Amino acid sequence: MQQRPFKQIDVFTPVPYLGNPLAVVMDGSGLSDEEMQHFAHWTNLSETTFLLPPTQKGADYRVRIFTPGGELAFAGHPTLGSCHAWLEAGGQPASGNQIVQECKAGLVQIRREASRLAFAAPPLQRSAPSPALLAQVAGALGLTAQQIVAAQMLDNGTVWLGLLLDSPQTVLALQPKHIELKNLGYKVGVAGIQQDTPEAQLQVRGFAAPVGILEDPVTGSLNASLAQWLIEEGRMPARYVAAQGVCLGRAGRVHVERDSDKQVWVGGNSSTCISGTVTL
Repeated sequence: MQQRPFKQIDVFTPVPYLGNPLAVVMDGSGLSDEEMQHFAHWTNLSETTFLLPPTQKGADYRVRIFTPGGELAFAGHPTLGSCHAWLEAGGQPASGNQIVQECKAGLVQIRREASRLAFAAPPLQRSAPSPALLAQVAGALGLTAQQIVAAQMLDNGTVWLGLLLDSPQTVLALQPKHIELKNLGYKVGVAGIQQDTPEAQLQVRGFAAPVGILEDPVTGSLNASLAQWLIEEGRMPARYVAAQGVCLGRAGRVHVERDSDKQVWVGGNSSTCISGTVTL
């Protein structure tokens, strides 16, 4: 074991301790998959990342992303939090305000926008869930068929079953049966459109019992795939703000924009809450 630089970052909030915390081991060199997984399980955060030298041409650094239950090819809040930590530690991107992060899903573009960072959402694959699965998930969430406006399987490197519900009030009132969701084996993201609410136009919750997280405070990958789906279908505008974390006492804000090339960018503020070393 050795002393390694370590940071804990709060992502998707300008105010510390109201977003989604991320553990970042600034130098993961020499650690085995098992050691990374064990440490991620110990932190008990939704994700823990390990920064490494890049292996792909054009990347500024490489990141490996672990939940308490397994490794992810891509995730949003670890992307922004890891980039924040890398820049704060003196990382110098090759292309000015454009940072290129390497992860298992490939190369991810990140841009600096004043006080925020935003990542380019990876390509999305989506399809309709089976009626049987949808009925089982609805039962685990306590939803009636009438409360589900639309549903899609969403995959941008991590898979979510996305549900658009009839109102933000329905979203916030959910009390899921997490054991049932875990047994079904699917992470489930729910969203409700908020009318005439300037601060945030979409209310979101993410339930991830299959990977050891009952409810994620603020979820970049889910918000990315929701944006790609809902903007494409004309249900949401090309630019909006999503709120997530209300039921956990958080105030996450996810800034979404689809540019003229139809690329969706997902951004937010980050704050460093802990800096030090970890023995690994």
